[in-house]
Amino acid sequence: MENQTKKKPAANNELMIKEGDEAPDFELQSHDGGTVKLSNYRGKWVVLYFFPKAFTSGCTRETQEFARTWEEFEKIGAVVLGISTDTVSTQKRFAEKYGVKFKLLSDHEKKVSQSYGVLRPTGTAERVTFIVDPSGKVVKVLSRIKPEEHPIKALEFIKKAASQ
Repeated sequence: MENQTKKKPAANNELMIKEGDEAPDFELQSHDGGTVKLSNYRGKWVVLYFFPKAFTSGCTRETQEFARTWEEFEKIGAVVLGISTDTVSTQKRFAEKYGVKFKLLSDHEKKVSQSYGVLRPTGTAERVTFIVDPSGKVVKVLSRIKPEEHPIKALEFIKKAASQ
């Protein structure tokens, strides 16, 4: 029997950043009022997770799992950055409600989501996690998995890659 679940319009995956591509640099405002520039994290592993909308069930589960595993990322020297097209004030409320210790970034103008190829026709980002190595290259793209699996898969990948 065919799965008849209604799917949301996907981003144009032809334009999505792929493994081996240089991670496009960006500068966005974070939920804590600061500014984050990706290139400032050169020399570190970076987990960039795009999520559609704060306070929705899948995004909440994903963010809670990143928050739960955040110390594990810290131990291996990895940075976690969550990005959605929500406003800074929405990101701030979301972070406060779920005890997020990493940066949630507002891509309200949708330019970063577009440059990574994850902007959907709905104006929200597709749920995709990019793992950026210390040289600034995207080495792993995680998509089409359960929201709460993104943090675990990212952590496993970085641990394995960093030990080689």
